[in-house]
Amino acid sequence: MGVDYYKVLQVDRSAKDDDLKKAYRKLAMKWHPDKNPSNKKEAEAKFKQISEAYDVLSDPQKRAVYDQYGEEGLKGQVPPPGAGGFSSGQEGGPTMFRFNTRSPDDIFSEFFGFSGFGGMGDMGGSRAGGGGPAFSRSMFGEDIFASFRGGGGEASMNAPRKAQAIERTLSCTLEDLYKGTTKKMKISRDVTDSTGRPNTVEEILTIEIKPGWKKGTKITFPEKGNEQRGFIPADLVFIIDEKPHGMFKRDGNDLVLTQKISLVEALTGYTVQLTTLDGRSLTIPINSIVSPTYEEVVKGEGMPIPKEPTKKGNLRIKFNIKFPSRLTSDQKSGIKRLLSS
Repeated sequence: MGVDYYKVLQVDRSAKDDDLKKAYRKLAMKWHPDKNPSNKKEAEAKFKQISEAYDVLSDPQKRAVYDQYGEEGLKGQVPPPGAGGFSSGQEGGPTMFRFNTRSPDDIFSEFFGFSGFGGMGDMGGSRAGGGGPAFSRSMFGEDIFASFRGGGGEASMNAPRKAQAIERTLSCTLEDLYKGTTKKMKISRDVTDSTGRPNTVEEILTIEIKPGWKKGTKITFPEKGNEQRGFIPADLVFIIDEKPHGMFKRDGNDLVLTQKISLVEALTGYTVQLTTLDGRSLTIPINSIVSPTYEEVVKGEGMPIPKEPTKKGNLRIKFNIKFPSRLTSDQKSGIKRLLSS
């Protein structure tokens, strides 16, 4: 007889439709490949066999052929007890037939409204493409419903899905990110009033920019997207972007400043005078000889460090040395005399 489908589903030969459904639900949940990542091959084989057993025994015609002829009969190796509805051979010859089998995923989707556990977000309604019933406690009973419970409590199978987050860029100057600031953003969104009618409302959001925030920092306003039937409104996410600055460049928590100086200044000394991002005047004497790779580091004059508000990075001053394009003979002689002494 080949495979015993009754044993596969763990039901007796007089099992009714409800018995078959209950058995399939229990075993399909247990052996779905997505729930058995450590022994996926075995699970796939068992899941396929469970689906095949249910497909045969839940169909009266297939079950009648299976009961009389076994698995071989279903695969067209013996004539049926009446060929109605089946494909026939040549007229006058023996009637052969083969039943079409449904895929395991299709059967699973009919029961649960989704084909795999990677798509649990779709469980609230029919599966993609339609056809799958909504997942409900009354349809499947406590034992199946309980299998979706996680450590954080029971998930609601009929809960609406959350719309994808809406992301917007929020451009800030380096001064904004140095000192911190407050920005106001006006948004308009669709909401549903008490009568269920859509309505557009305007709202002003206040965004607190903290000192030292970096490009890419995200500020989330939960559920400030449009209201749509069957969806939880999307979160509105603002992503910090940094506008280029005319004088400073940012490097992590440090600020980098490049000064153009002459060769004479590089050799004899130079004084950097600058205005900080918070408006203070700084005078920094450079007493070292400035080589093309020289960098003056001023501690604590960089960007604020968000996690340690009392601390700041460093200001790093680099130099672009302008060399003379030509020298006279006297200048060359004078330089040689000065530098060789």
